[in-house]
Amino acid sequence: MFRNQYDTDVTTWSPTGRLFQVEYAMEAVKQGSAAIGLRSRTHVVLACVNKAQSELSSHQRKIFKVDDHIGVAIAGLTADGRVLSRYMRSESINHSFTYESPLPVGRLVVHLADKAQVCTQRSWKRPYGVGLLVGGLDESGAHLYYNCPSGNYFEYQAFAIGSRSQAAKTYLERRFESFADSSKEDLIKDAILAVRETLQGETLKSSLCTVAVLGVGEPFSFLDQETIQKVIDTFEKVPEEEEAEGGEGEAEEAAAPPAAEQGDQDVAPMEM
Repeated sequence: MFRNQYDTDVTTWSPTGRLFQVEYAMEAVKQGSAAIGLRSRTHVVLACVNKAQSELSSHQRKIFKVDDHIGVAIAGLTADGRVLSRYMRSESINHSFTYESPLPVGRLVVHLADKAQVCTQRSWKRPYGVGLLVGGLDESGAHLYYNCPSGNYFEYQAFAIGSRSQAAKTYLERRFESFADSSKEDLIKDAILAVRETLQGETLKSSLCTVAVLGVGEPFSFLDQETIQKVIDTFEKVPEEEEAEGGEGEAEEAAAPPAAEQGDQDVAPMEM
């Protein structure tokens, strides 16, 4: 994307009918660390990649608790996500105090989308540069919504946002039909596998991801690193065992007596 005469104000339309500052905010979501959400009929799982700015710093939180029945994962500007999560928490508390019942997830998402939309229609404001995956459980079942900086919102069975999220989306698209009947353990495993897809070759460890879960009779909670590592070990040890077996085979071949030596001219060059 590049600067042009139509992106100096969020309320200025381009001749092609675009609001560039809103698109820039949506681009900020793509630059953030990946966040993933999945839901079944009874549970919602949120996961994110822990990315630190440097080796000397800790990572920033990307998953926030809104209420016992609602949680949110963010990608983009963490400061904007922190402000919006605090707004959601306030809305939930006010509803519980007034009506003595939990706030429906869909209603909270609409309030959040309306708040984001105002920032696309006021010249003295800027759009929130953060995307939110809102997972929750209410009387109508489990829900997973994506709130866009443009003010749009969509409900999904599973979704991924942030940097390298396309690889996770591809994995989720292959598996989403089984999510509705999945158990909590299977959802957690699929969420961690989707996180691994966004790492692009980097070894997955429990310190690189955060996982939260909520469900029927289970308030929102974070999984500890030991639990996450146990899940990772169930699918990471298989390649290691295959490599170990391959190594044994190579050792046996090395121990075998060499064949008759040929002249140097017949030896193929070594591949580097």
